[in-house]
Amino acid sequence: MKTRITELFGIRHPIVQGGMHYVGFAELAAAVSNAGGLGLITGLTQKTPELLDREIRRCKELTDQPFGVNLTFLPTVANPPYPEYIDAIASNGVRIVETAGRNPEQHMPAFKRAGIKVLHKCTSVRHALKAERIGCDAISVDGFECGGHPGEDDIPNFVLLPLAARVLKVPFIASGGIADARGLVAALALGAEGINMGTRFIATQEAPVHANVKRAIVNASELDTRLVMRPFRNTERVLTNAAVERVVQLEREKGAALQFADIAAEVVGVYPRVMIHGDMDAGAWSCGMVVGLIDDLPTVAQLLDRIVSEARQLIEQRLTGFSAA
Repeated sequence: MKTRITELFGIRHPIVQGGMHYVGFAELAAAVSNAGGLGLITGLTQKTPELLDREIRRCKELTDQPFGVNLTFLPTVANPPYPEYIDAIASNGVRIVETAGRNPEQHMPAFKRAGIKVLHKCTSVRHALKAERIGCDAISVDGFECGGHPGEDDIPNFVLLPLAARVLKVPFIASGGIADARGLVAALALGAEGINMGTRFIATQEAPVHANVKRAIVNASELDTRLVMRPFRNTERVLTNAAVERVVQLEREKGAALQFADIAAEVVGVYPRVMIHGDMDAGAWSCGMVVGLIDDLPTVAQLLDRIVSEARQLIEQRLTGFSAA
């Protein structure tokens, strides 16, 4: 299944693993890349550039296929040392970076000097066009269905992807609400050149997270996510739990008087407690509506083989059958 994305990144399947906090470690990134997709190490999960350097080296021991690093540019006071993170990426020969969060423009010269291809995550067409103008090589277009931060426009992929296809010249992938072959085929039909999956990859055997997390995803329905932090224009889609319900209640009760300090205990520093220790009520953690489509825990290779093989069947049999009729 060749697309501009497979050609750009040198991968066999147009399937990218999302860069997820305390999920995107070497084990998962290598498994995705070995299965023919593009695995991503989550850069800022590694607390220092030195730790990222070590994690990249560990991934290189697990795969000889292309993999990348997710680097999220955060609007925080304690700004991470991004130039040093980029040096760790470049010095290890990694040539693919997924950027997210703030506009990566100030870092583009460093990426270009190192020969790094940049895939930037956007939740709107206007931001995607800006990313294209500053030299990003590809775009990840994230619809309202996605886990994590869906932006503030609330546009789902059935509208967002065709809009992106009308105006973007660089290739883009679809992110949000995709877990299977139907999602891949639909994304291709809507103009994307591949897909990004986050939540689906957490529910795999190689994902280095607690069994409680995987069980929660398999048991959840499409109705079990919530949007939090909308009052701060930092909306996040998360899996509902006791902590999330407390956040929702506080947002409702306090209204315009809500301060971030009111909910900080439920949203700051919770990922190690959830992903590593399996405390499912520790706080809010990103999860997509796509949980409603996830009901098993395959290996990464089984998942990708199934998606690609069923996608071919859908294209060659079901869709071709409509044409023949």
